[in-house]
Amino acid sequence: MDTNALGFRRGKSLLKLDDLSHDELFRMLRLAAELKLRKRGGVRGDYLSRRNVALIFEKSSTRTRCAFTVAAADEGGMAEYLDIHDIHIGRKETIADTARVLGRLFDGIAFRGFKQSTVEELARCAGVPVWNALTDDWHPTQALADLLTVEEHFGRLAGLKFVYVGDGRNNVVNTLMIGCAMTGMEMVDCCPLELAPDPELLHYAQGLAQKAGGSVSVCHDPVKAVKGANIVYTDVWVSMGEEAKTAERRALLKPYQVNMALMRGTGQLDRGQAVFLHCLPAFHNTDTVATRESGPMEVTDDVFEASFSKVFDQAENRLHTIKAVMVASLA
Repeated sequence: MDTNALGFRRGKSLLKLDDLSHDELFRMLRLAAELKLRKRGGVRGDYLSRRNVALIFEKSSTRTRCAFTVAAADEGGMAEYLDIHDIHIGRKETIADTARVLGRLFDGIAFRGFKQSTVEELARCAGVPVWNALTDDWHPTQALADLLTVEEHFGRLAGLKFVYVGDGRNNVVNTLMIGCAMTGMEMVDCCPLELAPDPELLHYAQGLAQKAGGSVSVCHDPVKAVKGANIVYTDVWVSMGEEAKTAERRALLKPYQVNMALMRGTGQLDRGQAVFLHCLPAFHNTDTVATRESGPMEVTDDVFEASFSKVFDQAENRLHTIKAVMVASLA
């Protein structure tokens, strides 16, 4: 196996979180923590010196786009943003042909878009590492940032209770089920029956959890689910591409809103043993177009702005974990 000086497989793609072995996942988190310390210490790195990365984005982005761009620059590399409307992929040119062209020009490719099959075909054809920056099925770079945030706060992952509340079958919770399972956490996917996770995925995650000493389960009662929780996590009720379902989702998910009463229901707040997480953007107040008339959705403002809310630690950690992913593949 061809490994680099950091002990990672050279040229490895990351299309879903379990492309990493158990050991690789923990080493990735350690690498991210080390890179974070270096940046905070003012050290300008060169792990990506003369490396050029293409960013193909079908979906809009704040954190992911900026994290890839800054991460590359921090380590001496360069990231080129390719809006889907500025290149020919999938329209005048096949995915495979685009991949083969970009693979000749760039050292790595990040893809953020809709179909998982697109990022998989890019990886098959490009000849360089390809990283999934979000698809409808998976969001591995987000889960890495989430795990790093939890580990920073609690000093460990194994044995913690992680409760996701909301749409129980989107790309974020799919990936979190895998990440929590691999790291030995007690993970609860709390959601309406109508938005429950894929049974095959649930069974797979439960198998991973059993090996790591954790568990993965589904619960439809948020009050019951959050008892004893160390981490309460939620996401937007309407994913990108599902905007027509906004009214339907609001009605269905209203009982799953993360508010202060639900956070107190963990029984962990007074002990300082509970945090709130959200991958952002969050509809937590009335300051956005989406919430101006109808108010907060998945989380209330008092929870979002509370001292136990670590959402901006998460946002920063997108940078450090994405940097670790690129460095692990290209250094």
